[in-house]
Amino acid sequence: MDRRIPWLWIGVAAALLLLPTSAGRLLLDVIGGLTLTLLLLPLLAGGAALIGWQLVRRRLRTCPNCGFTSLGSEVCPACGSPFAIDAAGSPAPGAPSASFWSAGHRAEVDARDVTINVEAVDLDADGSDAQGRQNAERS
Repeated sequence: MDRRIPWLWIGVAAALLLLPTSAGRLLLDVIGGLTLTLLLLPLLAGGAALIGWQLVRRRLRTCPNCGFTSLGSEVCPACGSPFAIDAAGSPAPGAPSASFWSAGHRAEVDARDVTINVEAVDLDADGSDAQGRQNAERS
């Protein structure tokens, strides 16, 4: 059985949208708000997920002995060694600190505490000596 096209309801909706009445403006505002919400919902959900992940990441602890990462325990569940926490509940002075974007791994070294020794090598002098030796061997 064929269904008839509801021309009456299509005409009413078109009249509400095309005529400058308060009902037409209200309908356009509602449709625009729903469209904007549907377009921005993935961005809002992604931002909320990023903030939630950063909050969870702050509470993660890495065991200094085995490297196992756990959430909210005083003793490592893998090896049983205690985490580096003093009596006040703050990280011990030697323990790495976690920042907002980094987990504060033990392998990280503060650049202010490191001295880098650099030896300058003159590449032109080495090349000319090598060429001079080759020329001397040929003659």
